[in-house]
Amino acid sequence: MDAKRVRIRGRVHGVGYRDWMVAEANRLGVQGWVRNRADGSVEALVAGDAAAVAALLTACRAGPRLARVDEIAEEFAEPPATPGFRREATE
Repeated sequence: MDAKRVRIRGRVHGVGYRDWMVAEANRLGVQGWVRNRADGSVEALVAGDAAAVAALLTACRAGPRLARVDEIAEEFAEPPATPGFRREATE
């Protein structure tokens, strides 16, 4: 299982980015979570088959229609403790 923690910066608050990411992750069978950060970025933990994780991260570079992604920072992480992909509260 491939697992990464990502930070997405740009216009990603107020454009449906988290809901879009939950739908994309579920479509691809990726586990983890996504949340807004107080600094205006979106943070996510994504885990699953390496090809599915790569496909989700590629899709995240475009995001939903109203988003503008300026940067995505990735780092390796431990897989989530719970199955599924969910939206978490803002940190």
